[in-house]
Amino acid sequence: MAKGTSRSRLIFRKIVRLFKWAVILFFGSSILITVLYRWVNPPITPLMIKRLVEQVQDGKPLKLEKEWVSIEEINGSMSMAVIASEDNNFLKHYGIDIGAIRKAMEANKTRKRKLGASTISQQTAKNVFLFPSRTYFRKAMELYFTGLIELIWGKERIMEVYLNVIEMGDGIYGVEEAAQTYFHKPAAALNKYEAALIAAILPNPRRYSAQKPGPYIRKRASQVANLSGKLTKPEWVKKKK
Repeated sequence: MAKGTSRSRLIFRKIVRLFKWAVILFFGSSILITVLYRWVNPPITPLMIKRLVEQVQDGKPLKLEKEWVSIEEINGSMSMAVIASEDNNFLKHYGIDIGAIRKAMEANKTRKRKLGASTISQQTAKNVFLFPSRTYFRKAMELYFTGLIELIWGKERIMEVYLNVIEMGDGIYGVEEAAQTYFHKPAAALNKYEAALIAAILPNPRRYSAQKPGPYIRKRASQVANLSGKLTKPEWVKKKK
């Protein structure tokens, strides 16, 4: 009996030791890659990989079009458009907008089309580090990485990464590729309404078109353009003036 108990304790200690090292490895590697991405641009994201797999499964040609540009090479109207469209309090919160979550929960009680409350920081963390899924574990990881990028990257880098990795069409990622595809100009040359059109399609960029917008997207773009002029401009936008 004592011999069996001793063996069980040994196995338990090994499991605890393995778990401890797994936790250390996870936190160490996640912090390391977040620090690395503070200066190194992510070469590919889990969502891009998922879309490529879907293309293969559907028998479609592979399509992954993207071109990284620095925040200095993106017209300030684009930053303001996504803040107006996706996250009005981007400059004020620390990754999570509690007020927006409460408003969405209240509004969703009577809405068929549910409102989301993910911030630009959360969307960036999800796109760069995680595969899409609807599980509590994935949401917990999203919140963890959101905290890391808020702490390590700061708002300007978060916006730069967001504008370069966000899905903006079928096989199209980032504002530079979107600007070239939809308006045949670089992101630096986008005007206020063109930026608003791109921001307006972001909830479903594979369904809606910034190049041939329907009534809903045109109306939404006008709202985004109007609101973007009223919001506080971040420093990287002010510097462009």
